[in-house]
Amino acid sequence: MGSFSGFAVTIRQMFKPRVTVQYPTAKREKPVRMHGRHVLNLYEDGMEKCIGCELCAGVCPARCIYVRGADNPPDDPVSPGERYGFVYEINYLRCIHCDMCIEACPTGAITETKLFEFSFANRSDAIYTKQQLRVDGDGRARRQPWEHWIGGEDDHTSAWMRATSPSGNAAYEGRVAWSEELGFGSRDPERGQSAGQPGGAHGETSETGGGGSR
Repeated sequence: MGSFSGFAVTIRQMFKPRVTVQYPTAKREKPVRMHGRHVLNLYEDGMEKCIGCELCAGVCPARCIYVRGADNPPDDPVSPGERYGFVYEINYLRCIHCDMCIEACPTGAITETKLFEFSFANRSDAIYTKQQLRVDGDGRARRQPWEHWIGGEDDHTSAWMRATSPSGNAAYEGRVAWSEELGFGSRDPERGQSAGQPGGAHGETSETGGGGSR
C-alpha cells in the first residue's frame, strides 16, 4: 500500500494550478516592493535628484556603492542643491539588495526596479555607472544588453521607499512625501498605516506605495 499512496500524492499534484511559467519568454508577476536593479531618478524638469551627499554609500553594508559629489556649476546646475553626484557607481557583484541606500537617500534619488536577471559577459559590466543608472527621457530604466526585461519591472520603483520611510507612523498617511518624478508625476500618498488598516499601525498593505499616474 505504501507505493500506491505515493502515486496518490503524484496524481493529486497533477490537478493543482501550475506555478511555473514559460521562462524566459514569460515571467511570474513580482511583488510591488521587490528589490531589484537600481535607478537614479530625475525631477520632471530633467534635473537630477541626487545631491551627492554620499549617504547611500555610507550606509551600504556591502560597500558596493561609490559616490563622489561635486559643486554645481553656477551657470548650468545639474541638481537643485549646491552639489550633485559627479560619480555614481554600483557594483552588482557585491550588492545584496537590502534597500538601505534607498532608506538613507534624502531626496528619493535612488530607487529599485523589480529586475534581478543579470547575465554579465565580463566583470566590468557588473559595475553600473551613473549614465547606466540614470532613467531615460520617459523616467524608465535604461535597458542594458545583458538585462532581461519583460513588462513593467520599473513601474513601481518608489514602492519600498515610500512604504518604509515613515517607519509606520500613521501621521504620514495620505501625505505625498516625495517630489514628482520624470515620467510618473506625483506618486500616490502613503496608505494603510493607521491602526484600523490591516497589519495595525506598523503594518503594510499589498498596494501601499504603488506608482502614480503617467
